[in-house]
Amino acid sequence: MDEPVDVERAELGEAALAAKSYAKTRYPIVLCHGMAGFTTMFRVLDYFGGVASTLRSGGAEVYVTSVPQFDSTEDRGEALLAQVEDIVARTGSGKVNLVGHSHGGLDARYVAAVRPDLVASVTTIGSPHQGAELASYLREHLNEGGLAEGALSFFANGLGKALSLLSGHTSPQDSIAAMKSLSAEGMQAFNAVYPAGLPASRCGQGAAEESGVRYFSWSGTGTLTSLLDPTDVTLGLISRLYAESNDGLVGRCSSHLGEVVRDDYGMNHLDEVNQLFGFINLSGPNPKSVFRSHASRLKSAGL
Repeated sequence: MDEPVDVERAELGEAALAAKSYAKTRYPIVLCHGMAGFTTMFRVLDYFGGVASTLRSGGAEVYVTSVPQFDSTEDRGEALLAQVEDIVARTGSGKVNLVGHSHGGLDARYVAAVRPDLVASVTTIGSPHQGAELASYLREHLNEGGLAEGALSFFANGLGKALSLLSGHTSPQDSIAAMKSLSAEGMQAFNAVYPAGLPASRCGQGAAEESGVRYFSWSGTGTLTSLLDPTDVTLGLISRLYAESNDGLVGRCSSHLGEVVRDDYGMNHLDEVNQLFGFINLSGPNPKSVFRSHASRLKSAGL
């Protein structure tokens, strides 16, 4: 009479074990923040809202890095590289899986290009691989060295320093270099030097693997996704600068790199990392579940 109960208990045990190892990748997962990003502020607000803990509960080894909030991709990439080298040395893992949001995805591409031996995979989320229209607009309408550019630099650099201090780090800031990097012209120059994973056509898919590194990307096309999120209005206004569907800051096709997991999630640019305070599109997928599923994808690929 006890056998069905024992079988049920065994099945429950196997399910619990599977849940604990669902996201257990071969190599550590390294989360890389975007422009104006941070790790944690006041021990309350995570840039990747609850993502790291979700992945860890599934067995993943996760690290969250910090680079200058505003700077060129190359300088941010060098800061990220130093941390990747440290993680690999401390863990003995040999390689890492880089997962970058927005500008962080470009930083990850840089690291994979200069040290492919340290990188198992690069995943970019809402990253402007062909440039962001907002950055291009600012470059076109701000006179270099002019008053408006100086004012933008002053306030953005100040914001970057504040975010850096609030998250427990200190970093140099160069918002003008960041703007140039993210413009269409800046990305054209960057892509000419670091082309791995780029699609042959703007809205196509790129090579899934180059130099031993696997490439993935995903993004959203939502803007006004939550009435409770005050940032949605700003993203909705910015989205009008774009000719293609976008997440409020990055165009759908511009986000393509390597294997495109999906480019039309019902998320805006902040929803993609479960911000702000989890005010996301309730009718869309939970961002933490998307990250968790991707970790399982990496695990299945032996990464």
